Amino acid sequence: MPSSPLAHRPAKSARRPARRRAWRRGLLALLLLGSVLATVYYLRHRVQLNRYARRTWATLTKGGLTGREKTPLLAGYSVHGIDVSAYQGRIDWPEVARHGVRFAFIKASEGGTLRDARFARNWHDARAAGVLCGAYHYFQANRGGQVQADLFARTVPIGPGDLPPVLDVEAANFHDVAVLRREVARWLRLIEAHYGVRPILYSNHSFYKRHLAGHFDNYPLWLAHYEVERPTMPRNKWIIWQHSDEAYVPGIRGVVDFNVFQGSFESLQALRVPAAAAAPTPTSPHR
Repeated sequence: MPSSPLAHRPAKSARRPARRRAWRRGLLALLLLGSVLATVYYLRHRVQLNRYARRTWATLTKGGLTGREKTPLLAGYSVHGIDVSAYQGRIDWPEVARHGVRFAFIKASEGGTLRDARFARNWHDARAAGVLCGAYHYFQANRGGQVQADLFARTVPIGPGDLPPVLDVEAANFHDVAVLRREVARWLRLIEAHYGVRPILYSNHSFYKRHLAGHFDNYPLWLAHYEVERPTMPRNKWIIWQHSDEAYVPGIRGVVDFNVFQGSFESLQALRVPAAAAAPTPTSPHR
């Protein structure tokens, strides 16, 4: 007798395990793909994600950041400092000083017209708390160095005992790097003549290497370089390392940039504006 075609079909009970195995393999592949994508995304955005996670945890457990959170001081360095702007809001400077912060750079101005809203208060309160202070200007590449130097000079009363002025150069919205370097050099030259002390140049590692390296070697460098054990740039090229932009210091509600000075506190004090330097006036720097 010819066999029935139905005899060659697998039983329903045999087909079900095969379908389950295929479904499980598909689900496992999706889970693996999702894990890979999540890992890649985390590695690319871990700083922001870690920051959000901490804030969420603080909100759930404490009702928000308390201003008492503390990031451990970076091992291997004895002089630690922060840099702040209006973004940090009201700061309890005596509390900051009690937790190992020896120096602070305070944002004073940006571009040709913007004065930081909390500069005067931070400048007064930080110095009163015994924190060694300096001021910085955020350089806008689409404005000339002269007008930006004028704004900084009219804003900041740097005098003997203060740290040198700082120029923050990191915005990449420029078309001609030669023009950028020329205007940065103009700001540095005018401010040095105005205050009688050589300014410090601040930039992040990639921007400095690409656009500024080799052109401003006569100026002390404050280098931002995150997520590394130490800067890849040789130690003799920089004096201050901004190693984190998401630290917590008691007295500040929220994150703040954390820095270390390469050397002793006495070496940092030696950088201060000398008593013989001309006192700043509210006029424009010499042209």
